[in-house]
Amino acid sequence: MSTPTSAHTPDLTAEIADTERDVPPALGRLVLAEGIGTALLLIAVVGSGIMAATRSPLDEGLQLLEAALATGMGLAAIIMAIGPVSGAHLNPAVTLADQLLHPDGWRRPGAWTRTGSFVLAQLAGGAVGVVIANAMFDLDAVTFGTTRRTGAGQWLGEAVATYGLVLVIFLMVRARASVPAIAVAVGAFVAGAHWFTSSTSFANPAVTFSRMLTDTFAGISPADVLPFVSVQLLAALAAAATVALLRPAD
Repeated sequence: MSTPTSAHTPDLTAEIADTERDVPPALGRLVLAEGIGTALLLIAVVGSGIMAATRSPLDEGLQLLEAALATGMGLAAIIMAIGPVSGAHLNPAVTLADQLLHPDGWRRPGAWTRTGSFVLAQLAGGAVGVVIANAMFDLDAVTFGTTRRTGAGQWLGEAVATYGLVLVIFLMVRARASVPAIAVAVGAFVAGAHWFTSSTSFANPAVTFSRMLTDTFAGISPADVLPFVSVQLLAALAAAATVALLRPAD
């Protein structure tokens, strides 16, 4: 009986390599990526707000412009880096929409575990990011926000911001846009929404919870967090339904 020649070895090696590339990352790596990404996002949000208020103390419009540009550009870069690992949700509303829009929905094996782990990582990462941002500027690690953000106008602003964000993300995902294209679009939308929404576009429950831990330009009073989050989640559900209507799954 003849033995296999070495000519077969490269083909076998390539086949094994292709198989290994098809194996999804372990959940721990996905969760870690979400936590790190969300922490970096909050550092951008809170850090840029503190810097803007420090450098432009007499011009609130300029402060908002500076914070919007820094947040949008930072978010785009984070998505480009984290997207290939976990999808760069960085947002419980996006994670919820992703689960609802998946063809198998909640029947997907491990769906509850993955979604819950992502949300916990986002919340924890956001809190860590705020603490780091406060510390960078020699502020107390945690100081609860005192800025009131409430009223029908601001709640509607949050609904518009979250609906638009989720819509942009998943319409582009279903159009099979590249990660860099999605990153640029999301960063641009978030930067713009700082200006065209009454709430300055939190659009993210993890960001909202985390921003109550800083009494700075980006802060929010703890009393106003729950209404914001409730509106964000409802808007995410509406956006997911719209995506399913406009771009049905293959």
